[in-house]
Amino acid sequence: MSAEIKNLSPQLVWEYFYELTQIPRPTGHMEAVTRFMVNFGKELGLETLQDEIGNVLIRKPATLGYENHKAVTMQAHLDMVSQKNSSVKHDFFKDPIDAYIDGDWVKARETTLGADDGMGAALAMAALADKNLKHGPLEALFTIDEEVGMDGAFGLKPGFLKGNILLNCDSEEEGELFVGCAGGTDLNISIQFKEDTYICEGDVAVKVTLKGLKGGHSGVDIHLGRANANKLMFRFLKEAVRDYGARLSFIDGGSLRNAIPREAEAIITIPGDNAESLWELISDYQETYKNEYKDIEDNISFSGEMTGLPKTLIPEEIQDDLINAIEGCQNGVLSMLTDFPGTVESSSNLAIVHSSNELIEVKILVRSSSDSRKEAVCSSLESIFAMAGAKVEYGGAYSGWQPNIDSPVLKVMKETYKELFKKEPSVKVMHAGLECGIIQGAYPKMDMVSVGPDLEHPHSPDERVKISSVQKLWDFITATLQRI
Repeated sequence: MSAEIKNLSPQLVWEYFYELTQIPRPTGHMEAVTRFMVNFGKELGLETLQDEIGNVLIRKPATLGYENHKAVTMQAHLDMVSQKNSSVKHDFFKDPIDAYIDGDWVKARETTLGADDGMGAALAMAALADKNLKHGPLEALFTIDEEVGMDGAFGLKPGFLKGNILLNCDSEEEGELFVGCAGGTDLNISIQFKEDTYICEGDVAVKVTLKGLKGGHSGVDIHLGRANANKLMFRFLKEAVRDYGARLSFIDGGSLRNAIPREAEAIITIPGDNAESLWELISDYQETYKNEYKDIEDNISFSGEMTGLPKTLIPEEIQDDLINAIEGCQNGVLSMLTDFPGTVESSSNLAIVHSSNELIEVKILVRSSSDSRKEAVCSSLESIFAMAGAKVEYGGAYSGWQPNIDSPVLKVMKETYKELFKKEPSVKVMHAGLECGIIQGAYPKMDMVSVGPDLEHPHSPDERVKISSVQKLWDFITATLQRI
């Protein structure tokens, strides 16, 4: 049972993390968790504020003798990505997360765990609640709706925070201090059409399903070369249309913009005489995909089954333009940083392709540490979809967090880590988007560093957090707060 995680060490951190797993908190549904956080602060007798957009801020006075230390703002977001395996019945709006211990890891059964960023929130809560912790003026900022749009960070007003230092708790590798991150832009692509109601006599309908992919975080995991369900499905559809007379009626791939799509489904019609050949084509593609991703994906399932004839089809010209655009769409890693070897600079995630009610929607997330590179990638994608007759709109743009390797707090944290663990921490820039860059816009003088435990495969049902790394991170944070 998930309650067993409350006995892990540091107990205070895990108790609060458990409480967060019991509160449904998908992005866009923050009422329950913000109410919980406000009550938490008030029950501790601490100054508790909530701004107009819904962010919660809790302040704790300095420990006696530490009043002259710099004020620190610990920061984490309250929402979580809602992803589950198709085999499980789980309602993210009602059901708690079923977390369990597996060796040195905590996982969830068939769903995302919510350690991104529930673990960061739990660390901040523990710092507020721990009466033995020594620290200067301390506040904790709990932002809303980070995963889609970063609404909480964008809504943050100057003057709300008092901290000189921002300690973001949303990175995912213990022993690494992050001092920068990529920015991002959403591309919202739409194609309007009038449905084709003519289906050739003798045609049959087939539902083609791709599932079993690992997916993952479109920033953290994009360099791992995992398969994108939309790209694989349209690769197949191109040949099925071109050589087997297939027509597309419906497409649904991916579910979240910041998650690499794990599943896709299409309904096509095909001349009955070609059905047998289509089964062979589907089987061939499954083998091809398994061979191409044999060292990356271990559970690819690509299958077809007969289904009832649809009432309508996507018009042939629209279908062909869509297939060509998706086939030509840049996806995955596009450039690497030279100053931080091994770190992705620019990427694109073809996250969602969905048809309904005479409308096709495509959603892409472009990330880059360089605003100019980000703009160039967006322009390239806009061009290819514009040639397909699509409407392309931009949204949710945010700049990256620019590194400051001369940061005073970074120096203190490097020294503290080395004293505690007898080794140097790594100083890195991450490709995933953090709220630091946006917060920096409202608080340009804030000194910022991001930390986190070992967290693997966020934004997928394989998400897991390493137990021993949480203890190390807690020891590091508490020591850092005492020294700043």
